[in-house]
This record gives sequence, structure tokens and C-alpha cells, in this order.
Amino acid sequence: MRYWLMKSEPDVYGWDDLVRDGEGVWDGVRNYRARNNLAAMQAGDQAFFYHSNIGKEIVGIVTISQGGLSDPTDSTGKWAAVKVKPERKLARPVTLAAIKAEPRLAQSEIVRQSRLSVCELTEAEWKVLLEMAEG
Repeated sequence: MRYWLMKSEPDVYGWDDLVRDGEGVWDGVRNYRARNNLAAMQAGDQAFFYHSNIGKEIVGIVTISQGGLSDPTDSTGKWAAVKVKPERKLARPVTLAAIKAEPRLAQSEIVRQSRLSVCELTEAEWKVLLEMAEG
């Protein structure tokens, strides 16, 4: 299993929208590194759901329910998408400021490439973020 962090603007599609829908398609990503991350995802992988722009915090955990999809919003066929299902809301949101202040996360993609909308996390980084959310 691999671990990820996926960003969405909550006023466009937030955690509550995903919970309401039960499953959603993660599409519309137009960055090559983020696309490669999406293409690498497999069913069963887990990801943090991060609210970008408004809040700037991790709010929940999702499971990748289907990988290897072509982005339905792309007519060229070069962009990737996945389906995700909500697992659980975090007990305590983890803010971007807290993430950047945590030395154990200094080398993570979310810190090094903070504008990246889909980041890969190591298992160790995943555990640190869980600790911060449940601490």
C-alpha cells in the first residue's frame, strides 16, 4: 500500500461533499508530477484529504477505490484520475503551518512542493501526520 495527500478547494469539492456522495472521481489535475502520482495510485491505497486555499488543513482520510482512470474532463486522454471513498474525518485537522513546523516532515512533498495538488507520502510521514491528527 502507498500513501498520498490530495488537495481540493472546499468551496469547489470539500470533505462534506465526498461524504455526501459516498464516492468521488478525483479529476481536473493539470500538473505532470501530480498526474504521475494519480497514475501510480492503486485500489486500497490511502490518502489524506486536504482542504486547500480555505483552511489549508488535512481534514480526513480517503481510500482509493479505483485507480488507472483517464480524466473524464480531458479530451486529450493524457491526464489521469482515480475514484476515492471517504474513510473517516480526522479527530483534529492538521494545518499547513503545523506540517511545515514539524521537522520530521521537512523532506515531504507537501513541504518541498507545497503547490503540488497530489503528493506522495512515505509510510513514516503518514504515521507522523496521523499522530498529529490524533495526538
